[in-house]
Amino acid sequence: MSVDGALARVIRSAAERDGPERCELCAQPVPEEHRHLYAIEGADLLCACGACAVLFAGDGAGGGRYLLVPRRRVRLEPVDTAPLGVPVGLVFFVPRADGTVTAQGPSPAGAMRWEVDAGRWAVMRAACPPLATMAPEVEALLVNTVRGMDHHWIVPVEDCFRMVALVRREWRGLAGGGRVWPAVERFFTELTERS
Repeated sequence: MSVDGALARVIRSAAERDGPERCELCAQPVPEEHRHLYAIEGADLLCACGACAVLFAGDGAGGGRYLLVPRRRVRLEPVDTAPLGVPVGLVFFVPRADGTVTAQGPSPAGAMRWEVDAGRWAVMRAACPPLATMAPEVEALLVNTVRGMDHHWIVPVEDCFRMVALVRREWRGLAGGGRVWPAVERFFTELTERS
């Protein structure tokens, strides 16, 4: 999944939007709170109206071209991600349909990306059974252990894109400045309220 590609589209569409946001399949206007589809071929998120989202809600719907992004948000007990070898405390892990797992962390330039050892991910999944319920491509394990925070969530990938956009927008200077970390804390507070 190209977080930077999806992020660029989110930023571009928000800046260029003259009228209401539209479904990217049928062009019908969509409300501010709407569903998203994951386009497998382009590894991108698409806005979807209610009717188009229903079309892709079932297993195998859409001929394998699109996946409906789930809405669930589940807070987990702390998960030890250190064995995965990711050097940052604000990161999300996306399992792929082919069995691989990527880790991505927000930065002022967009998302940094690492491949995660599949064997280590399997060990972690066995230790935390909810991870085995994650939908490949469209759900992520979102972790924040920065500045004493201890958040571990299963979230829709769109939440991860929003977090990457927030860090990119609020980051100042070399260390982030005074705005980015309070904004990240608000993001996780809102995530708690939405779950």
